[in-house]
Amino acid sequence: MTDSAEAPPIRPKAQEIRDFLHYPGWLSGAEQMALVADLRAVVAQAPLFSPMTPQGRPMSVRMTSAGRFGWVSDRRGYRYSETHPAGMPWPAIPETILAIWRAVSGTDRDPECCLINFYGEGARMGLHQDRDEADFTQPVVSISLGDDGLFRIGNETRGGATQSLWLHSGDVLVMGGAARLRHHGIDRIAPGTSLLLPQGGRLNLTLRVVT
Repeated sequence: MTDSAEAPPIRPKAQEIRDFLHYPGWLSGAEQMALVADLRAVVAQAPLFSPMTPQGRPMSVRMTSAGRFGWVSDRRGYRYSETHPAGMPWPAIPETILAIWRAVSGTDRDPECCLINFYGEGARMGLHQDRDEADFTQPVVSISLGDDGLFRIGNETRGGATQSLWLHSGDVLVMGGAARLRHHGIDRIAPGTSLLLPQGGRLNLTLRVVT
């Protein structure tokens, strides 16, 4: 008698790159499509918006969030907020996304924020640190969907040698321990490298414990 139950997916082992844990191809194609469907539901409740820097310059990425908190930026500064700029609370983090965090984060706490960044052609994110959270012992988990993105890893202080890594659709990256306060950013995306998003572009989800 054979077992007709679907076998669990075989997950890749982590590759350590400058203290980051990189899980290439963690998500199957079907899992990626399911995540995109869940994200469409989030965006329907909390639409993508174009943030401004405190200096009044528009950022090249569009963003929204899910969870108790969302990350916002405007002339008042960079910060977490319990409401979308339009005034509504953020939707809950989908269970499909929470399952990834629970599998790779190494912490018993669940994330309080899932920041969703959309990179269209020409969008980038300069080197920065994630320092707005209260507990740096909690990791940040990043999920890549769509077109490839060139991720750059720096140091805890600005300057010095950096290392670059192409992140592909379905990759998961964990920034914890010695990597938690390293500068990092996205130098560019490679348009047309994925068919996951019908209009192209890259979605990056970053999961964080805020309090």
